[in-house]
Amino acid sequence: MTPASPGFETRAIHSGQDPDPTTGAVIPAVNLATTFRQSAVGQHQGFEYSRSGNPTRRSLEAQLASLELARFGFAFASGLAAEDAVLRATVAPRGHMILSADAYGGTFRLVDRVHAAAGVAYTLANTADTESLNEAWRDTTTLLWVETPGNPSLSIVDIKAVAELAHSRGALLVVDNTFATPYLQNPIALGADVVVHSTTKYLGGHSDVVGGFAAVADPELAERISFLQNAAGAVPGPWDCYLVQRGVKTLAVRMDRHCQNALAVAQFLADHPRVAKVLYPGLPGHPGHETAKRQMRGFGGMVSFHHADGAEAAIRMVSLTKLFTLAESLGAVESLIEHPARMTHHSAAESAAAVAPDLVRLSVGLELVDDLLTDLDQALDA
Repeated sequence: MTPASPGFETRAIHSGQDPDPTTGAVIPAVNLATTFRQSAVGQHQGFEYSRSGNPTRRSLEAQLASLELARFGFAFASGLAAEDAVLRATVAPRGHMILSADAYGGTFRLVDRVHAAAGVAYTLANTADTESLNEAWRDTTTLLWVETPGNPSLSIVDIKAVAELAHSRGALLVVDNTFATPYLQNPIALGADVVVHSTTKYLGGHSDVVGGFAAVADPELAERISFLQNAAGAVPGPWDCYLVQRGVKTLAVRMDRHCQNALAVAQFLADHPRVAKVLYPGLPGHPGHETAKRQMRGFGGMVSFHHADGAEAAIRMVSLTKLFTLAESLGAVESLIEHPARMTHHSAAESAAAVAPDLVRLSVGLELVDDLLTDLDQALDA
């Protein structure tokens, strides 16, 4: 009988993190070296220069690749640095890609202002809708890029279905798994070719480190991304790698609490007279609820809602909370609130990816949920 592979929580704590063979330290040392001794030209112990490879970074990459059920993993200095490398490796100038209309504003800006300027054509589409995808598809389409759950509207894409569609037409599928994390969702197991993360968010989990990650299934594609990681050099420092790795060890227990609190917040908002509509895949009325139940382990810690009194009321309300901190970013232990149209998604204004001005986005943290509900209630009623 083949022994079962270790579970997620076990891999989060042990994958890529063997005790130090010299000292027995149970936590791998943070290796700050920038360069490594060679016994002769070209003869070394696996490392030459820290841009090309570093023991601490390699440990993080092994840990995260294991959690994403991927053969290869690459850590970057930010989520957008990871996305940039993946885009360069998967879509060429004069090629065409389809981008989820419900994508992070920084991703839209990267595609629209950087890669499109270099000759990449793109089309925004509702990637949860097959008809919309068919309308967006071209003969030159080589890449389908989805976020699920989407940011900030929490749309849900059937990963297995879009993977089959992309592959049947000779294209690759990239999934931004930042909102779900590998604890709740494993896109590669559902057919995706690449998974990207902002490790700044749930993986780091404590608002104290910026980073990115790309998980890859195919060796040839992994080789291209590896080359770009080294050639462009947008790599994280050893201390950043250590902080992400430390955060990941508690990811499972944190995500359980994020999901629990977020569902309670969503249910509270759904009954509030100053809330027009709640966007959370854990609510049965969400259009992606059944798909999320099928492909996710939980519904995540992000909740968005439309303020019943319009944009100005939404802008005022986000400045009145006391526990929900008005700030960009998400996925950490503290709860955050923001106005996407004026903050994280401002770069998508006046485009097909523009966000409704009455939308408020919450990153529900780990505080006592009754305190969070009281805070939202006073801010909505003020």
